[in-house]
Amino acid sequence: MNLRQLLPTRIGFGTAPMGNMFRAIPDDEVTATLNAAWDHGIRYYDTAPLYGAGLAEIRLGGLLSSKPRDTFVLSTKVGRVILDEVESGARDLGEKGTLFEHGRPNKILHEWTAEATESSIEGSLKRLGVDRLDIVWVHDIAQDFYGDDWLQKFEEARTGAFRVLSRLRDEGVIKAWGLGVNRTEPIELTLALDEPQPDGFLLAGRYTLLDHAHALQRLLPTAAEQGVSMVVGGPYSSGVLAGGTHFEYQEAPPEILEKVRRIKELTARHGVSIKAAALQFSLAHPVTAAVIPGATRPSRIAEDLAALDEPVPSAFWRELRESSLVSSCAPLPGGV
Repeated sequence: MNLRQLLPTRIGFGTAPMGNMFRAIPDDEVTATLNAAWDHGIRYYDTAPLYGAGLAEIRLGGLLSSKPRDTFVLSTKVGRVILDEVESGARDLGEKGTLFEHGRPNKILHEWTAEATESSIEGSLKRLGVDRLDIVWVHDIAQDFYGDDWLQKFEEARTGAFRVLSRLRDEGVIKAWGLGVNRTEPIELTLALDEPQPDGFLLAGRYTLLDHAHALQRLLPTAAEQGVSMVVGGPYSSGVLAGGTHFEYQEAPPEILEKVRRIKELTARHGVSIKAAALQFSLAHPVTAAVIPGATRPSRIAEDLAALDEPVPSAFWRELRESSLVSSCAPLPGGV
C-alpha cells in the first residue's frame, strides 16, 4: 500500500525518547506527553522493541490500547526480540553506544530470521496491547550498528524478515512494510532486488537540514522512480536542531554546532523558528510521506504542530540555498 494513502497526516510521533533515550523519563511525564500528542490530533505512532528493550512499546500501549483500533496508524520494527532474561553490563549497540542505558534490563536478541520476525511481532503486540500492526519496518540492518558485518545482517533479513513481511502484507495481516534505518545503503540495496518490494522506508537522520546530500544522490531519485515513499525520522538530528546538544545520538561536534549557529542566525533574521525550517524542509521532498519528531514534554507537541503550519518566507529558503546551508539539489517549500 502507498504510505501516503495509509498515513492519516504528514506528522506523526516517534517514540524513541519514550524508551528512556539519553535519560530516565518519569512515567507521569511520558503519560502527559503521549496524551498531549493524542489530544492534538496525532494519529500516527512509530515505535520499536529496541527503544528501552520494550519500554517505549509498553508506554505507548498505555495510550493506544484504550483507543479504538481503527482511529490510529501504528508502526513498529523487527530485528530485535526482547527476552524475559535480564542482561547485566553494557549493551553493544555499535556507534549508538549507551543510547538506551536507562531502559529495561531485558536481554535483546538481534536476529532477522523468519522465526525471529514472527516472534518479534508477537512480542510487540503483547507490549502494545493491540491486535494488529499497520506497518512493520526491518530495523537497523546497517553500518552504524554492525560495521563491516552489515551485509550479513542484510542477507539474513532478505531471506527471513523480508519474505515474512511480504507474506503478511499479501495476507492482509499488515498493510505495509519496509526498512527503518539510519543509513541509505540498505534501502538502495533493497530497492534494487528482484523480489517483493517494500512499500516505503523510514530513514532517520539522513534527510534533515544538517544531513541530506547523500540521500539526494541515489536513494531518493530511485524511490521516486519506483513510487516508494519515505517517512523521515529524527528531523531535528537527535535534538541539536531543537535546542539540544546531541547529533547522531552523541554530543554534537564543533562543525555541526557551527552549522546550527549559521542556520539559527538565518532563521532569526527572517523571523522563522528553526523547528519550522527543519520540519518543512524534510517534508518538501516529493518522496516524503510524513515526518515523525519525538518528544518527552507535552509542550513540544504544540510546538511541532505550530512549526508545521508556520509561514516561512520564500526569501528564507532562497538565502538558505545561496548560503550553501542546503544542497543545490534539495527541493524547497514553495518550489524555491
